Amino acid sequence: MLTLDAHGGELLDRAEGKSELFDTVPRAPDDLAAILYTSGTTGRSKGAMLTHRNLASNALALVDAWGFTRGDVLLHALPVYHVHGLFVAIHCVLLSGSRMLWLPKFDAREVMALLPKATVMMGVPTFYTRLLAEPSFGRAHTDGVRLFVSGSAPLLPETFREFEERTGQRILERYGMTETGMNTSNPLDGPRLGGTVGPPLPGVSVRIVGDDGVPCAPGTIGAIQVKGPNVLKGYWNLPEKTREEFTADGWFRTGDMGEWTPEGYVRIVGRAKDLIITGGLNVYPKEIEERIDAMDGVAESAVIGVPHPDFGEAVIAVVVAKPGHALTEAAIIGALKAEIANFKVPKRVVFAVDLPRNSMGKVVKSELRAKFARPSD
Repeated sequence: MLTLDAHGGELLDRAEGKSELFDTVPRAPDDLAAILYTSGTTGRSKGAMLTHRNLASNALALVDAWGFTRGDVLLHALPVYHVHGLFVAIHCVLLSGSRMLWLPKFDAREVMALLPKATVMMGVPTFYTRLLAEPSFGRAHTDGVRLFVSGSAPLLPETFREFEERTGQRILERYGMTETGMNTSNPLDGPRLGGTVGPPLPGVSVRIVGDDGVPCAPGTIGAIQVKGPNVLKGYWNLPEKTREEFTADGWFRTGDMGEWTPEGYVRIVGRAKDLIITGGLNVYPKEIEERIDAMDGVAESAVIGVPHPDFGEAVIAVVVAKPGHALTEAAIIGALKAEIANFKVPKRVVFAVDLPRNSMGKVVKSELRAKFARPSD
């Protein structure tokens, strides 16, 4: 644990010799409760200032939306330096008076052994892919679990389908971020649609707008903006950045792009900073990634834009093959040309052993852009 000042050292060192007794300090709803630093997949991390109201409103909404009761037992293997493990998971337990099985890290076999004692598990997509990689994993481990939640990174449709086939359960995917906590969630009771993150949570407003600021119709991609008691107070010591991230009428710009489905669910297509503009035309990486991921022999993919002298940016796909499968650039490009507009088809397909990820499983596309920016790479 690092000190709060700029001189190094540890909090435990500073606490040495201090009394174990303290006076409770009353706090108002809008007082600062925590400063959480963003994961920084697209740039330098920023300190999001969260108030007591931000944290409490979101926790209360989640306990209700996910049906937490005193009888629940949460299996917790998430890191607690991130909002998912520190607030989303633990606050649901604290507010409902339920119990928690708390692991220092995720280990698939240890999780399998404990699942029969749990009723809820929260995880990132990697947790679920690692469980599915265990041949013995199945209904015997999950029959007593009422809810599996996934977040912090996109859940591949293949993982969603395979988990349901193996366990009979549909993973509940939700959408949140450091600055807001949770914004939307697939329903506890009702259709959980793979590839979507559900409708807005009670008390949270979501809008998707075009470049002109006009709300988009269902099926039209735009910028996701949110408003509600869950939204941060601002960024620590960055007043200009704070002003930039809020609209004139008070909506927070998430930096994510998405669309409404006909059911009123949000479908996220990627970060605005990952948008590729090639020859003046917009390319949303997720559309291409989903098609590549659905191909036989593909484990996962990431689509990026790199500088190009004629088009401004060129589309490149970085593909990870499943073990034992031989994939070729020509085959992938040929399959895509039969499905999507030519300007969206990658100019190059490169193969990698894996994709770079941050601590919460998000693909760090800035690393891929830096690596493959030169035509010779």
